Amino acid sequence: MKILSSINIGESNVELVKKKYPFIEYLMFKNIEEAGEHLEDAEVFVTFGFDTTAYLIEKMKNLKWIQSMSTGIDMLPFEKLKERNILLTNVTGIHGIPIAEYVMAVILNDRIDGFTHYEQQKNKIWKRKMEFEELYGKTIAILGTGTIGKEIARKAKAFDMYTIGVNTSGKPVDYFDKTLPICELNGALSQGDYIVDTLPLTDQTRRILGKEQFASMKSSAYFINIGRGATVDEEALIEALQNHIIRGATLDVFEKEPLSQTSPLWTMKNVYITPHISGLSNMYMNRAFPIFEHNLKTYLEGKEDYINKIDLDKKY
Repeated sequence: MKILSSINIGESNVELVKKKYPFIEYLMFKNIEEAGEHLEDAEVFVTFGFDTTAYLIEKMKNLKWIQSMSTGIDMLPFEKLKERNILLTNVTGIHGIPIAEYVMAVILNDRIDGFTHYEQQKNKIWKRKMEFEELYGKTIAILGTGTIGKEIARKAKAFDMYTIGVNTSGKPVDYFDKTLPICELNGALSQGDYIVDTLPLTDQTRRILGKEQFASMKSSAYFINIGRGATVDEEALIEALQNHIIRGATLDVFEKEPLSQTSPLWTMKNVYITPHISGLSNMYMNRAFPIFEHNLKTYLEGKEDYINKIDLDKKY
């Protein structure tokens, strides 16, 4: 049996698999281009998913299972996966801590207007700002109440913020003072001082935040997207930022990545951009590998207790 990995999961993890299952040939490459002739007879493919095209699936004649070491899977060729009935699992659940830390870092930096003071430091300017607003009592509206949204809410509660969550049904979730169903999205958005998008990309969430949604936000609202870029109508967001319909935004994800150099978002003073790094940390593979390890055992034993098995029709 051959497992092919187009990402580095760590030499120690590869050795662990080989020691535990001596009959497995585990081939780890830096990227898919290096895999070459080994593609055709690989039964299991370990990947972040960005290199997984319909053409690649065609080349992998013996492929039966893809373990995505990313949570996002919207880039995968689902029709081809369904056609071949290929098992798909991902690592949903590992990003709560790093992304929640990222979100709180953004909010705390906004709290002290950190970028302005850094520019003043570079120019040796001593200028005090007097109108700082505390996070105490501010409302954070979090779209999505899964692992990531829940961890953001937990950390926000430590700063005495009021937490509103939006999920499919409006069912209560720990650390949220209030949860609303997705049909009341605009109402939730209208209450947020900070609005955080953690939504996955599905047919239902694609461009769910458009002109109407940004218009429903407070003019003082600050928008943070660490979910999926395509859940936002980017043109509507740009218009909202240019016309000060909302105060500002921090964006880690975009409709097309890398973000085009011609995008006006790059030069807008009320926008902070990071290159899709909010979920990264030194602990990433420490959390992702045990999921793969469990799923590999399940696969070999012919069981069905996979962690994060994806429904190929629902795409989650």
